[in-house]
Amino acid sequence: MLVLAVAAMSVVFLFAVVNATQECAETMTMESKLFPTHKKSLVTFTHKKHNADYKIACADCHHVFTDGKNTWKEGDAVQKCDACHAEAKAATGKDAPKMSKKEKIQKYYYSAIHENCAGCHKALKKEAKPTGPTSCKECHPAAAK
Repeated sequence: MLVLAVAAMSVVFLFAVVNATQECAETMTMESKLFPTHKKSLVTFTHKKHNADYKIACADCHHVFTDGKNTWKEGDAVQKCDACHAEAKAATGKDAPKMSKKEKIQKYYYSAIHENCAGCHKALKKEAKPTGPTSCKECHPAAAK
């Protein structure tokens, strides 16, 4: 009986530890080591507003693609965006390599963030639904410090 009680307590303790490690910060600043300096202010993102208030599922933003499908599920490890979108920003101009939007999103942090965040906000605006900011100055209200 004692062994069973200890085993049960161990499971409860382990569950609490795993659950605690999966909790996310209520707010976070969208900052990446890929950009040593910034021209515009950094965006502060609120998990609570998106998840609890707007009922946006974690997997709508967090993802791990396997065979073209998002296989990330709640409880899986969350990596920073720049772990996969590992280059800063696509080159522009006449000499820049031609890339599809999908290729840019897969490769570049800037493209991935703007598609994920601003893309969602703009899609909601197009559907005449409440949305967050959709212009550069609304997300980045000031010059970088």
